[in-house]
Amino acid sequence: MQNNKIKGLKLFEHSAYADDRGFYTELNIIPEIEKETKNKFYTQQINLSYSKKNVIRGFHAEDWNKLATVITGKAFCAFADLRPNSPSFSQTQTITLDASVSKENLSVFIPKGVANSFLVLEGPVNYLYCVDELYTSRDKKNDKAISLFDPDLNIKWPIAKEKMIMSNRDKNSITLRELFPSKF
Repeated sequence: MQNNKIKGLKLFEHSAYADDRGFYTELNIIPEIEKETKNKFYTQQINLSYSKKNVIRGFHAEDWNKLATVITGKAFCAFADLRPNSPSFSQTQTITLDASVSKENLSVFIPKGVANSFLVLEGPVNYLYCVDELYTSRDKKNDKAISLFDPDLNIKWPIAKEKMIMSNRDKNSITLRELFPSKF
C-alpha cells in the first residue's frame, strides 16, 4: 500500500506468481483495504471497460468508492480531487498501471468525489473496477465530468490530444472553475 497526495486515494500492490503455465495473483484483500481506508467496502457492482490503444476515458467522479485494477495492457491514470471541502481539493496525481507480470502490479482505491481518467498506452486495456453503490441507485447529478485538459489541473498527458480517442461527453466536459466558481 502506498500513500498519495490526494486524501483517501490509496495504491495497493499485489504480487503475481508466474511459472510456465501463466500466473496467479490475489488482486485485492478487502480487509486490508478497509484497514487502510478506515471504511467498509461492500462491493455492489463489478464493472469492466475494454479500451483500445490511445483511448482516453474522462475525468469522472461518482458518488461511490471505487477499487480499480488494470488487468490487461498499460494505462496512464490521472486522478483529481473534486471534493470542494477536501484539504486536497483540485490536487492531481498520475500513475501508470501496467498489467505485465514483470512490473509492479497495483490496484487503486478511489474515494467518492475523486475523479479518475485513464489513457491506454499499450492496449487493449481491460479496466476492472468494483464499486460500493449501484449505478441505478445513484442520483445522476452527483456524477461529475471535468475536462481532461483543464488548465487548473494541468495534466501532462503522454500523447498528443489529436491522437486521443474520446467520447463526446469527455470532449465537451466543463472545467473545475466552471463547476466550482466560488473555489477560485
